[in-house]
Amino acid sequence: MPNENLTAARLARKDEFYTQLTDIERELQHYWPHFRDKVVLCNCDDPYESNFFKYFALRFNQLGLKKLICTCYNGSPVQGNELMIDFGDFTDEPKKIAYKVEITEVRDMNGDGAVDLSDVRYLLQNEKNVITTLKTGDFRDPECIELLKQADIVVTNPPFSLFREYVAQLMDYEKKFLIIGNVNAITYKEVFPLIKDNKVWLGPSITSGDRKFNVPDDYPMNAAGCGLDDDGKRYIRVKGIRWFTNLDHYKRHEELDLVCHYSPEEYPSYDNYNAINVGKTADIPFNYTELMGVPITFLDKYNPEQFEIIWQACGNTRASAPKEILESLNYVPHPQDRGGCGVVKGERQYARILIRNKHPRKL
Repeated sequence: MPNENLTAARLARKDEFYTQLTDIERELQHYWPHFRDKVVLCNCDDPYESNFFKYFALRFNQLGLKKLICTCYNGSPVQGNELMIDFGDFTDEPKKIAYKVEITEVRDMNGDGAVDLSDVRYLLQNEKNVITTLKTGDFRDPECIELLKQADIVVTNPPFSLFREYVAQLMDYEKKFLIIGNVNAITYKEVFPLIKDNKVWLGPSITSGDRKFNVPDDYPMNAAGCGLDDDGKRYIRVKGIRWFTNLDHYKRHEELDLVCHYSPEEYPSYDNYNAINVGKTADIPFNYTELMGVPITFLDKYNPEQFEIIWQACGNTRASAPKEILESLNYVPHPQDRGGCGVVKGERQYARILIRNKHPRKL
């Protein structure tokens, strides 16, 4: 079942979810070597409110960044609300206008022996060309595309409703990235081929459960998982969150330990594919040499040296699969498959990824 909070947000186009700093810290720790002497762009982030901005500004020197660029779009509903808490009095700053903040140096300006937000505040208030306005701040605007061209790595939480378009832009401009999305994006016909071809993969820090995001003050509090935190800020909990990236990390190369043994009784074949159904990633048989359909959450454990991804078995299959792939899978349309889902003994299964073990073991 789709997450009701995410569905409600998408229908209302209220998918401005502000990522928790702890979630950013847990994921970014796996990528520090990638950032040295790089230009980082956070192009869906109010520079004054975004925890992505705070993370990279405070770790600017540790990471060895060359430049940090953060932008927000025109009319950001939370713009300036938290600035006075974190950066002190900045009451001259106009609200609801698209901004760009560029950081090229972070020094201990107050002489306290540490770099903190007060030092970043000094830069924002005193350095030239640090804060400038943008026309719209939309990542698709030509002005923002020019910023994208400057960037080496893009790190942000893009609007879920525009995830397909956002990823397509990153790929068009051949950018390295680390972004947050919903796990169901794995099945999108625009995203899955990138995963299949090892151009995009999942980050290691989130593999289950829901995640808490702050939302604007006008966000409706009429769904389960909404509430107010200790600071009085609104939040929403969203299930199925994942990091999507093309930055390599060591977890991606850890081999999955397989302990189950194949038997026809325990692993039934699909009615409409030449493959067996595997209900859980942990149940992948170590000695099976042919095709298997596994849950999409298999990608949390996917090692491209251990497995080969063939295609997906879900509602997008028939529309997006090349004809030769469907023929190789012996796909036969089934009344219950809803466009391509695997069917076992007449019952449609949840979305599956069709894989092959590159190195099956013998008994």
